[in-house]
Amino acid sequence: MQPTLVILAAGMASRYGSMKQTQGFGPSGETIMEYSIYDAIKAGFGKVVFIIREEFATSFAENFGNKLAGKIKVDYVFQALESYTQGRTIPAERVKPWGTAHAVLCCKEKVKEPFAVINADDFYGKDAFIKAYHFLTNDVAENNYTIIGYELKKTLSENGSVSRGVCNVDAAGNLIDINERTKIFRNEEGTITYEDENGLHPVNDDASVSMNFFGFHPNFINHCEHYFTEFLDNEINQPKSEFFIPLVVDKIVKSNTGKVKVIPTSAQWFGVTYKEDAPTVQASINALINNGYYPKNLWI
Repeated sequence: MQPTLVILAAGMASRYGSMKQTQGFGPSGETIMEYSIYDAIKAGFGKVVFIIREEFATSFAENFGNKLAGKIKVDYVFQALESYTQGRTIPAERVKPWGTAHAVLCCKEKVKEPFAVINADDFYGKDAFIKAYHFLTNDVAENNYTIIGYELKKTLSENGSVSRGVCNVDAAGNLIDINERTKIFRNEEGTITYEDENGLHPVNDDASVSMNFFGFHPNFINHCEHYFTEFLDNEINQPKSEFFIPLVVDKIVKSNTGKVKVIPTSAQWFGVTYKEDAPTVQASINALINNGYYPKNLWI
């Protein structure tokens, strides 16, 4: 069975200031996620599922449905605030979606096969999709998932600090935990540093970080449903609280109900954390095209 690519595209881009998921960066107007879909098709994925808000359904279908027709199966999942809340009263001040693990939960009726999850606005690179496909067709199991691990030095922005989930792994390469580090930057001495309430701390350039590229057995969605109930019990009245995929992954690992293999990739990540990142992303894509990694028009 061919694995599915699930793309998280329901969140609005607060720091970037626009709906960056649909901004064109390629020479023929391709978005970042179109390069991910292209790499996924080449790797062997059989379907792409866009998780979006229902009000974007028409524009998504117009932008992507026609381009992808005959190349890969396409489906849509709508992430709504009331989805899987079991009839609870949602506070009026809650306006943003519940988070990435809730988005995956919304796929429960649509995704029945092993699947990868990525962000819509991140460029992950060909190598990452090849490795994810290999895992999802050979090694995935009800208690065995994966994170594609990126070298921290290949995920920084020149235009400000970033937040990254730094993976702590055991000798076999399995995840022990993910430490969310905010305000990561390269200081004037050239050392990668993160800041917290206790000050500044160095981080190894080669530290493995999660960029929200996961590979799951479909039973992961059941874990999301279980832990979302727990999340709502504790957090429903916190208007900015979010139910993230790493939260569920961490609970699975620490309860010994599953393992998460951190698979390293040599790929260069890039994305548009800040508006000022856009020219760099465009230049990076142009360089890949000039070096023969991608055609000038992905879908001709």
